[in-house]
Amino acid sequence: MQLRHFTAVALSAMMAPAILLDAVGGPIAPAQAPSAVQSPAAQPAEGDVEFTLFLSGARVGIERVRLARSGTTWVLSSTAQFGAPINTTVNRFEVKYTADWQPLELHIEATQAGQPMSLATSFSLTTAINEITQKGTTTSKTDQVSARTIVLPNTFIAGYEALAARLTGAQPGTELRAYIAPQGEVAVSVKGMSPEQLPSPAGMIAIRRYEVVFQNPGRPMDGTITIDSRSRLVRLDLPAAGLRVVRSELAGVAVRSQPVRNSNDSDVLIPSTGFSLAGTMTTPREPGKIRRPAVVLVAGSGSVDRDEVVAGIPIFAQMAAGLADRGFVVLRYDKRGVGQSGGRNERVTLQDYADDLITTVRWLAKREDIDPKQIAVAGHSEGGAVAMLAAEREDKIASLILIAAPGMRGADLILEQQRHALDLMGATEQERQAKIELQTRIQNAVITDKGWESIPKELREQADSAWFRSFLLFDPAKVMPDIKQPILIIQGDLDRQVFPHHADQLASLARNRKKAPPVEAVHLPGINHLLVPATTGDVAEYGSLADKTITPAVAKTIGDWLKK
Repeated sequence: MQLRHFTAVALSAMMAPAILLDAVGGPIAPAQAPSAVQSPAAQPAEGDVEFTLFLSGARVGIERVRLARSGTTWVLSSTAQFGAPINTTVNRFEVKYTADWQPLELHIEATQAGQPMSLATSFSLTTAINEITQKGTTTSKTDQVSARTIVLPNTFIAGYEALAARLTGAQPGTELRAYIAPQGEVAVSVKGMSPEQLPSPAGMIAIRRYEVVFQNPGRPMDGTITIDSRSRLVRLDLPAAGLRVVRSELAGVAVRSQPVRNSNDSDVLIPSTGFSLAGTMTTPREPGKIRRPAVVLVAGSGSVDRDEVVAGIPIFAQMAAGLADRGFVVLRYDKRGVGQSGGRNERVTLQDYADDLITTVRWLAKREDIDPKQIAVAGHSEGGAVAMLAAEREDKIASLILIAAPGMRGADLILEQQRHALDLMGATEQERQAKIELQTRIQNAVITDKGWESIPKELREQADSAWFRSFLLFDPAKVMPDIKQPILIIQGDLDRQVFPHHADQLASLARNRKKAPPVEAVHLPGINHLLVPATTGDVAEYGSLADKTITPAVAKTIGDWLKK
């Protein structure tokens, strides 16, 4: 039996990995002794909470979780209802631990896609014995596990409350073991921890944000676990799977964590049609002109907020600080339906994001402290595509900056990313052909709305979206001829999500425009897609990056170019 994974087809370009992974994928290696220090046992607060689950920004369902102490035993239980693509009703989830978090037993009773299933697991110190019932058939499976393994069956959020308790007090370098029942055990490595303040309707909440890596065989997955001062789960993010789980009372747009805040930041609201976009303006510290030049930052794909935090790196917050130090007012904003911005993103397209950017630029141009003739737009990754679409239509955008932006059609970029991922996996030629052929058929079906009968239902549910179609069809070669602004292109030469040749393709397209205004392309050696120094540049390296500071060359290059 394989309980439902948080799966996704290879939809994601730019900010997320080219192939979105299951919470666990591939054969599981036998359990091994942890190689790093374990975290101490925690005493979390008892009580009931509710979590809201989002996939690719869309609300999927809720899970109600209870943590209770019965004598010397911790009892975690929940019920849940999840819609497409998970399509699961959880009638009973219950896992019991000893006082020091040694698992004792697990019971699951659920219905998935109308089919009942159950799992009963009993634990000794080193083994997990599973009884799995699905479609009326019961099978047994025994796995080796580590002492105090954390029980994390896929799709059951309650299990992460135990992980939250075990993370309490953990320091970078800590390694835990997690049993993805009934599949096998993986290591969970703690890469970083940062204390933060989370604004909420009830006031500021003290939280701790843990950057972790689930060491899946051959393809690690980065995640973020946020816990409160009671050692209870607040939020779970698995960006590569498009998964976000948030405690329901904190799931509204009024709640936004602040991993970093510059001393010269101030928050703004930008009115749009039917909703407002929430943003942060970073202003120069030194007195200067009454009207200053401005730069608007446009984030990449996925549910990233205004700070564009990826793998613990607040890319835009740092970029804004660097540009403000060079005399620019910098505006970054939450995308529609993300963070504190209103609007819905279930049917959003790249053109919709471009509309939001144009609204933001026009709002900025009306401010008395901004020079309306000196507003530049800087798009990172997919944000570069959005910036191109906006610049094509809006004359108030004076200059265009494309950072790690696509230089080819979105459909071709997806296939390029998938080929690279298959190379890293060591796939055989037969496997490569099968994967590429399936991905091509999926993309053609998304574009034409024909051929879905040959695509598995679960893959259609993940792929058939307005955003994905708009991204597949985006072609800079068609947009560039109508862009009249000067263009700066910045590219990290260790980028393995948008490869360096994209910068050269964009530069060629820009220089071939009629009466082409200035074009400059700058390659940054040793810099990856997140704009930080790297060794390989691959997505799998993100979680282990020691340097969480983007290269100052980005702000310097932009500032010098704009001042010319």
